[in-house]
Amino acid sequence: MADQLPDQQTAAKDPDEWVTGGESMTGPQASYLKTLCQEAGVPFDPALSKADASKLIDELQQKTGRGRTH
Repeated sequence: MADQLPDQQTAAKDPDEWVTGGESMTGPQASYLKTLCQEAGVPFDPALSKADASKLIDELQQKTGRGRTH
């Protein structure tokens, strides 16, 4: 069907292009990132921006196997 939504991966905007990407990460990002950092054995940096937190979440999800359904 022509009116289906595009794949989530292709529809996602690069965090480096986010208008608010330079702002401090959100509370939910910080909470989830703390958990991922603990599981991956890496230090948590509370000073990350929204964009950097998003990129690190993606990286740590791959490393830990969390958050992926495929």
